[in-house]
Amino acid sequence: MGKIVSIHSFRGGTGKSNTTANLAAQAALAGKRVGVVDTDIQSPGIHVLFGLDENSMGRTLNDFLHGQCEIKEVAHPVGERAATEKDAEGRKKLAGTNLWLIPSSIRGREISRVLREGYDVNRLNEGLQNLISDMKLDYLFIDTHPGLNEETLLSIAISDILLIILRPDNQDFQGTAVTVDIARSLDVTNLLLMVNKAVPNKYDYNDLKQQIENAYKAPLTGILPLSFDMADNASKDLFSLRFPDHDWSKELRRVAAAVLEVK
Repeated sequence: MGKIVSIHSFRGGTGKSNTTANLAAQAALAGKRVGVVDTDIQSPGIHVLFGLDENSMGRTLNDFLHGQCEIKEVAHPVGERAATEKDAEGRKKLAGTNLWLIPSSIRGREISRVLREGYDVNRLNEGLQNLISDMKLDYLFIDTHPGLNEETLLSIAISDILLIILRPDNQDFQGTAVTVDIARSLDVTNLLLMVNKAVPNKYDYNDLKQQIENAYKAPLTGILPLSFDMADNASKDLFSLRFPDHDWSKELRRVAAAVLEVK
């Protein structure tokens, strides 16, 4: 049975979607069958990293949640699309891989409908389990909504692996503590941490690692640097694939290795 990997942060702006997309890509390049689900339905965005827009998206997770299709009909074959990429040198490397994206709708009326009516989280849970089974996935990466709400609690509760992203910031430290407590109350089996947007040369890696692991009693898998190159990429491509020798990419691969090593 495939593993569910939820990527979460207590606050927005931590680079959660970029991290999720790049981790999923690294898993696919390692020969795994991988799905990526954007459950940040109120503010979706991970589809951009995989080269989809409103016109090319077709079916979305919203259609499934509203009972208009089966969830496997929403799965966009990234590996097939990558073969036709023209400008994204990173995504081209995914050609032939077993990677599927389940995006949420970027259409304003669909987002407002979710905000107005909500959705059945039990249907979402059932759909995720069916997706793993029907598509024989090794990993299903969930890009969660930041903070804590009903959808987030579901994602945490059903996770085999929960990766919490935080910045070296006091607000993030406090919010992460809350998330860690909740994850442990929900009996999450494997809890991992990752620091993102750390100012280069400001922190001693070993000292920061020890500080965070002592505070949260969970392994720190990587400390990714604040990068102007990453910002300049502007979500146009998968950074770790386009610039594999960059310090950010090297550290991202350390995080990916830690996720894939979990039994």
